[in-house]
Amino acid sequence: MLHFSKLAGATLVATSLLAGVAGAQTVLKSSDTHPDGYPTVEAVKYMGELLKERTNDRYEVQVYFGAQLGEEADTIEQTQAGVIDLNRVSLGPFNSVVPETKIPSLPYIFRSVEHMRKVMDGPIGDEILAAFEPHGVIGLAFYDGGARSFYNSEKPVNSIDDLKGMKFRVMQSDIFVDMVNALGANATPMPYGEVYSAIQTGVIDGAENNPPSYDTAKHAEVAKFYSLDEHLIVPEVLVMAKSTWDKLTPEDQAIVKQAAKDSVAKERELWDAQEKISMDKVVAEGSTITNPDKQPFIDAMGPVYDKYVTDAKLKDLVARIQATQ
Repeated sequence: MLHFSKLAGATLVATSLLAGVAGAQTVLKSSDTHPDGYPTVEAVKYMGELLKERTNDRYEVQVYFGAQLGEEADTIEQTQAGVIDLNRVSLGPFNSVVPETKIPSLPYIFRSVEHMRKVMDGPIGDEILAAFEPHGVIGLAFYDGGARSFYNSEKPVNSIDDLKGMKFRVMQSDIFVDMVNALGANATPMPYGEVYSAIQTGVIDGAENNPPSYDTAKHAEVAKFYSLDEHLIVPEVLVMAKSTWDKLTPEDQAIVKQAAKDSVAKERELWDAQEKISMDKVVAEGSTITNPDKQPFIDAMGPVYDKYVTDAKLKDLVARIQATQ
C-alpha cells in the first residue's frame, strides 16, 4: 500500500458519509483527471445514473473531473484511505501498488484495441480486477484508454532512430520510464496537469498519449508532431474504496458492480467517437501525423519484459493474453 504522507490535508476534502440516517441518499465521490465531457468522465456519470435508478435514489455519484481532487497517484492514496469513494485511473500509476496491473501495462502486450477488449472482458480481466482488493480498493470495471503514441514539438518521428536523445513525459510508472529509455529517448515522469507548460517552455520535447488526451489537454497546440507507433494500449480501471465497499450490503455491492460493468459499453461508444473527432481536429489544426514501422519498437521491448515479467504467475498471464484470439 502507498504511504499516506500526502494525506495531511485530506480532511479538508469533504468525504461522503455512508453512515447516517437509514434510507437517506448517499453521495459517492468519484475522481477523474480528465475534463468534463471526456469519455471516462461521462461513463462514470452514466454508471451513477444506473446506480441511482437501481437503488431507488439511495445512491448518487458525483464526479470531480479535471483533477479537482488531485493527480492520479495522489487520488489512489486517497481512495485507499477512503477519502474518495470511486476513482477512474489509468493502470500505469497502479503498477507499483497492484503487481498484476504491470502486465496489461506492458508495451505491445495487446495486438490491437479489439484484442485488449477481448482480454479485459474475459476471465483474465476478472482475475486482474480481483487483485486490487488486498490493496485497499475494489476493482469494478475496465474502460478503454485507447492506443498511446509519441508527440513532440521538434520534428516528425518516422522511425525509432528519430526518438534518440529526445525527452518525453511519461506517467509515474517504472514500466513507462523503462519503455522510453529502451527506445533511446529520455523519460521524465510528471503529473498530467504539468505537461502543457513543460512542452511549451522546453523542459521536455513531448509526451505520449492517446488522441483524445492529445486533443483535449491541448497538447496539440504545443506539440505538432504526432507519431502513431501505438506502443501502449493500457486499459483504464474504475475502482471503489474498500472501506466504502465494505459498508454496502451484498445486494448493493452486486448493484454497484453491475452498474460499473454496464457503463463499459457506454464508455467504449463515447471513446470510439471521441477518438475520431480528436484526430480530425488535430489534423485540421495543423498537426503532422506519421506512421512509423512498429516492428523495431516491438523488438526494443525485450529488456522491459525481462525486467517486469519475473515470476511464473506473471509469465503465465503474459502467455494467456498473447494466446487470446
